[in-house]
Amino acid sequence: MKRCASCWPKRALKRSNRTMRILLTANASYVPPRGGATRSNLVWLENMAASGHACRVVAAALADGAGRREQIADENIDWQPLGRRGGVEALERGGIRVYAVAERSQQTGALRQQIHEFQPDWVLVSSEDLGHGLLREAHHSAPGRIVYLAHTPQFFPFGPASWNPDAHALELVRRSAGVVAIGHYTAAYIRRHLGREAAVIHPPIYGSGPFPRLASFSTGLVTMVNPCAIKGVSIFRALADGFPGFGFGYLPGWGTTTADRAQLAAHANISALPNCRDITQFLGCTRVLLMPSLWFEGFGLAVVEAMLHGIPVIASDAGGLVEAKMGTPFVAPVRPIERYQPLFDEYALPKPVIEPVDLGPWTNALHDLLTDRALYEEVSAASEDAALRFAGSLDAGHMQAYLESLAPGQAVYEPVSTASLSPEKRALLLQRIRSKKAVPAEPR
Repeated sequence: MKRCASCWPKRALKRSNRTMRILLTANASYVPPRGGATRSNLVWLENMAASGHACRVVAAALADGAGRREQIADENIDWQPLGRRGGVEALERGGIRVYAVAERSQQTGALRQQIHEFQPDWVLVSSEDLGHGLLREAHHSAPGRIVYLAHTPQFFPFGPASWNPDAHALELVRRSAGVVAIGHYTAAYIRRHLGREAAVIHPPIYGSGPFPRLASFSTGLVTMVNPCAIKGVSIFRALADGFPGFGFGYLPGWGTTTADRAQLAAHANISALPNCRDITQFLGCTRVLLMPSLWFEGFGLAVVEAMLHGIPVIASDAGGLVEAKMGTPFVAPVRPIERYQPLFDEYALPKPVIEPVDLGPWTNALHDLLTDRALYEEVSAASEDAALRFAGSLDAGHMQAYLESLAPGQAVYEPVSTASLSPEKRALLLQRIRSKKAVPAEPR
């Protein structure tokens, strides 16, 4: 059954008493969680587990180094270990069991085993699956029961933003029982390049409130989340140079490399902020949030989080960030990434070629917010009002209702997938990445 976004008003949602078994898979860390897609997926699972549904996750594991231990300590992560077998660690919290797989070559095998043992009603394949191996394995082992969670356009197997377009994987997404987009901008992209409708389900990561007003014109830092090349760390550093009398701070994320940290540390007015389980700890230090992304964003979860607390956000015009800003000032133009070098960083992300950006709109916007109290308060109030209306429209049970509305698709068995990209396929991926063009604007 296919439904467009407009088919899902809140009043149409109905709950069923039937217990479902939900298995989610992604090539990303869930303990600790890394990135907005992971946080969104966990919130959906937490809501379904609280309703009595059985939920499991097969995902990647971060290397057990100082960075992982530091993040677990900073975020007070309380997953209970259940044991480790063959490179797969099992952990549990709140009715959700996670199987964290250390070696990429073992991920598809772990997924296959869990599908066989758990017999899920639905397998949710999150788009954090660059080689599309998890998608292929899911369709092979659970034919007709796949729902594709479309978070990150660069990881989709289709469309001009894709790092690894794949005609076969495109067909697998197209014939999945369901496709979920996290925003209308991404849904329009899917409609255009996949040829089917996606259900728009905004993840309810913001909580129910009340949301304390954290905005302050006279105190706090100019901050950024996950500073790295594709997220526009070059703009962040340039603005710090241009405003030496103001403090800047950043929250490291899944893309923040050792080189990024070293370059940021070279700025006397930039501080690294600790990872935290509650985002208000970070936002409580924030005067203005910068979101200078240079790649196509599916949405802007951090934009909404900051606005809910009255914090003004200056965001780029990269994809779904415009949607997340909800018509509030300020949206500044950037030159989107068009090409990538044949190099991977320490997180296996390709190195982008960053073109010069006109810093004028960014400098002017930040100057005005830092020096004009009346303007700051006006933008703060408008941002808070827009974000509260948006968050108030969300239904935490929307994903559950959507899954209950679906019927399994036709069982078309797939060949067994390969576990990871071979050296030859990796070279081909680099060749494709090097030749990528700018992503055109998508219809709203």
